[in-house]
Amino acid sequence: MERKGYKRVKRMTPAMRTIHWVNAVSMIVAVVTGLYIGHPYYQTFIADPAVDKYVMAWNRWGHFIVAIIFDVTSIIVAYLYFFSRFEKPILKVIPTPKNIKEFFEVLLNLVTLNRRKNFDSSHADSFNTVYFTIFHLLLLWMLFTGLQLYVHGLESGLSSIGTWWPAMLHMVTDWTIPASAWMLGSTSIPTLMDVRIVHHYTMWFIIAWVVIHIYYQVWRTIYWQEGDIAIVVGGTKFAKEEKK
Repeated sequence: MERKGYKRVKRMTPAMRTIHWVNAVSMIVAVVTGLYIGHPYYQTFIADPAVDKYVMAWNRWGHFIVAIIFDVTSIIVAYLYFFSRFEKPILKVIPTPKNIKEFFEVLLNLVTLNRRKNFDSSHADSFNTVYFTIFHLLLLWMLFTGLQLYVHGLESGLSSIGTWWPAMLHMVTDWTIPASAWMLGSTSIPTLMDVRIVHHYTMWFIIAWVVIHIYYQVWRTIYWQEGDIAIVVGGTKFAKEEKK
């Protein structure tokens, strides 16, 4: 139903909303199973030992499955960043004078509690696009470090689908070992433990990102009164019409 003085604006396609909710559910599973893999915090409600019911195996399987889902959605998102027919986020990430001005106007709108709003909120702004780009970069780093931890379990160089799979993973992800040691400021020889620690720390960065993201979407819904929170459900919001 249209609201007087407002216009309905399409903000997310069905594909974009599907990716959003698939990622949201996958992230919950990844965090729950990842915490267990790093430090088993439950057994079962049955008296039998956890090892007899393959609790760790099921957690590792679930973690691996959602990692594959993240791989697929990351490829789709990367494609849409450049070639989407709806909107191309890459155009908002490029540091042009227009994008830089919009980025800081949106930031000022947030810190001044909506007392200053000198930008068009009917489309994806540079601030939100950059914020989501940071999320996807964090997710990409998690995928690389996670695959490095996974291939460590294939030390024999063999897998059920051949030797090419571990060899390819080593070629693509071995660089994360020295990179992780550098991030931690380690002065000793880089080890897989550096990757494990950084992978765990990155999870908390992503959780912090999600908390801020939810807060900001609720904040926009309250202050702008344009129904932003409904975008991920119906794909549309309401933008105030300009007075003639």
